[in-house]
Amino acid sequence: MTQLTAPLRASDRPRKDVEPRRSLLLLLAVATGLSCAGNYVAQPLLDLISRELHLGSVLAGLLVTASQAGYALGLLLLVPLGDVVDRRRLAVTLFSATALFLTVSALASSGPVLLASTVLTALASVGAQVVVAHAATLATAENRGRAVALVMSGVLLGGLLARTAAGGLSELGGWRTPYAVLAVLMAGAALTLHRRLPRLPVSADLPYPALLRSTFALLREEPVLRRRALLGALSLASYSTQLTALTFLLSGAPFHWSAPAIGLFGLVGAVGVLTMTFAARLSDRGHVQKVTGVATVLLLAGWLILLAGERSLLWLAVGVVALNIGQQAVLNSSQTVIYGLRPEARNRINSAFSTSFFLGGTVGSALASLVWAAAGWPGVSTLGAALAAGAVGVWLWERTRD
Repeated sequence: MTQLTAPLRASDRPRKDVEPRRSLLLLLAVATGLSCAGNYVAQPLLDLISRELHLGSVLAGLLVTASQAGYALGLLLLVPLGDVVDRRRLAVTLFSATALFLTVSALASSGPVLLASTVLTALASVGAQVVVAHAATLATAENRGRAVALVMSGVLLGGLLARTAAGGLSELGGWRTPYAVLAVLMAGAALTLHRRLPRLPVSADLPYPALLRSTFALLREEPVLRRRALLGALSLASYSTQLTALTFLLSGAPFHWSAPAIGLFGLVGAVGVLTMTFAARLSDRGHVQKVTGVATVLLLAGWLILLAGERSLLWLAVGVVALNIGQQAVLNSSQTVIYGLRPEARNRINSAFSTSFFLGGTVGSALASLVWAAAGWPGVSTLGAALAAGAVGVWLWERTRD
């Protein structure tokens, strides 16, 4: 039976010469945030892009889908490489490629060019996940949860802040400006990682096809990874249901909010990011199951609160905060668990988990759109609560195996 807290192995023991300082972890958090931001730049700019490049609504909408598809491919095809090549070189290469593809987007003269560069940007942006796994390896087992939480906070804040920043920058110089600014920042991040990111020995020696096969084999061989992947998928599906339907709710009666106002309201989700370190400390102290249990119950409770938010902005805000805190705690506690399974396969484990995680989010968004059209906010709340209840069920199932 696989244990949730794996014994320390030689590669997992404290390394005083390598253990990352907080300044390095903060740098990695900023870098990962910039990397992920490129996947959200287009969302508030679709109308501007559509008008200038003469795109139809279908092609403009495909820009968002292209980001999701490119990121999913990157998680599957590129992240596992961190186990067989120099991880620092891989991260720097992916960050540099992201800067290049963002530049192509900023200069795009047609919809097909922008669509292609969007896919490639998202594909390369998984460099953020390579950096997260690197931070987990640099940290000792006793501090891994906090190290991962700090770096992951950059990933999550990058997604939250990118939409608002892109809207503001587009007011200054058009829709191309956010792409150009982010390209420059990503180039700077690549250079900084080259100078500051410590080197670590390669942990595996596998040809690429075998590497991909072993990623899927890990899901078969590690029951804890399977359960945590399912738990992550259900939790993000529940959370993404809210993200998608919230725009529909706030743009209609009784709120009638504009798109910029809706984007600013989404920033209340930053509260969830601020709680990640606290949850990580509890996980590092051996309370990972309690953290996960409380987080999944909070997801479920958040949807009960959101049901009352259909006509109350206060209840809506409280429910959104509850979902954000629950979602971030599920993610961090799950990463604490899976990164303790096989140190030599951390990138492949991260690839398997993150692919399941983000696929869950994509399914949640798609279901939310369908349910909103058929049953409105009450139907969406029921869907979100059902997905959250599924997450609670997976946690209870895991408790019986612990």
